[in-house]
Amino acid sequence: MKTVIYGAGSLGTVLGAYLSKAGADVDLVTRNREHVDAMNKNGAHITGTVDMTVPVHALTPDEMTEKYELVLLLTKQLDNVNVLRGLQKNMTDDCIVCTLQNGLPELSVSEVVGKDRTMGCTVAWGATLHGKGVSELTSEPDSMSFGLGRMNGKKDEKLYAVKALLEKMCPVEIEDNFMGVRWSKLLINATFSGMSAVTGGTFGDAAENRESRVCCQNLIKECIDVAAAAGIKIEPVQGKDIVKLLDYKRDGLKKKLAFALIPICIKKHRLLKASMLQDLEKGRKCEVDAINGVVCAYGKKYGVPTPYNDKVCEIIHGVEDGKYTCTSDNVKLFKSLKK
Repeated sequence: MKTVIYGAGSLGTVLGAYLSKAGADVDLVTRNREHVDAMNKNGAHITGTVDMTVPVHALTPDEMTEKYELVLLLTKQLDNVNVLRGLQKNMTDDCIVCTLQNGLPELSVSEVVGKDRTMGCTVAWGATLHGKGVSELTSEPDSMSFGLGRMNGKKDEKLYAVKALLEKMCPVEIEDNFMGVRWSKLLINATFSGMSAVTGGTFGDAAENRESRVCCQNLIKECIDVAAAAGIKIEPVQGKDIVKLLDYKRDGLKKKLAFALIPICIKKHRLLKASMLQDLEKGRKCEVDAINGVVCAYGKKYGVPTPYNDKVCEIIHGVEDGKYTCTSDNVKLFKSLKK
């Protein structure tokens, strides 16, 4: 399939390098002119837990002339409808849009291209863009995976074709309960991306600092409780049943055990720096409303309090407005909340 990675930032650059190295027919598109020029001149340089430089074909959106059979969507999802409407001239009539974005982006994607042409993919690895052709892979190669599926669980030839393409990078699991997989990823992002952005640190920093870990535990619990109230079964992550491991009710011992497990669960991704934090550091608006904000919205709908997710949204919007900075001192802002 003629493929475009639309939004070749941190994750897209890494994915594009792996697919190009494997011989896939793929273009990397980003508005970052310097990044495009550097990749075309020197290749995509992937650092971190691997070190490789791969020749790629990169371009800016205004340079797109091809029609694509597959769009791997990695832009910020808050503007999905406008982005995809603008991309339609570059799609074949049966083009598939596979969103690798955070949150629950399939809803807005399907609004433009329809459910039959929409696929979703969860990304169980992380990266940090350093600009001018360089992106750092921050997850261990043996811990990387994708979860692929459709909103209705449908399986067909095109789904397996996208699976085969993505497997050029790492294992791909086709998910029957894809929205349950989305909630697994949402739980991880609301917790660790949320606290990474709030504190200005990595996933590991958020999990290993005890005060920050208290916030992580409460964020996890809110996500589990909201999903349960909505009738959503949160699926395991890479074979680990995160609800079984990290949920607790009134069992004090189970809560202490879950608290101890949090840094172990995130160990292989401890160096990951949230894309929300990367945006805030560059003075950009971030996707907190599409991540923690989704948990808050579902909580209101199903009558489940979400004070920790509410506070993450408040702090991050405060950073965007210049009221706060991303610092570990922000953990003190959660002190008044009930545990």
